[in-house]
Amino acid sequence: MNIRTHQTMVTFAHPFWMSSADGTLPAGTYRVAIDEEQLLGLSFVAYRRVATMLQTPAVSAPPGRSTSLSIDPVELDAALLRDRQETAGHADVSSAISFAERGAFI
Repeated sequence: MNIRTHQTMVTFAHPFWMSSADGTLPAGTYRVAIDEEQLLGLSFVAYRRVATMLQTPAVSAPPGRSTSLSIDPVELDAALLRDRQETAGHADVSSAISFAERGAFI
């Protein structure tokens, strides 16, 4: 099985919540790792996402114990959208491309 991993960063201007976290996570820039496995038996190369992990604490936090939370990319999209809405004062951000739609290429 051929697995590849992409890493990207997401930034939250406000504290946010993810169901896999023990509580609210502080604002900051977080590393997100996406694992994809190659689909075999096709006439072209294709991959599917098998895992999305949010690494805590934020990159800017003091060094210490870090963990990787397995998260749902749709939930990450929702958290990022809420954060943008709070930042923009509830302006219309419905045209923003979601994290899941970008396939982690931010």
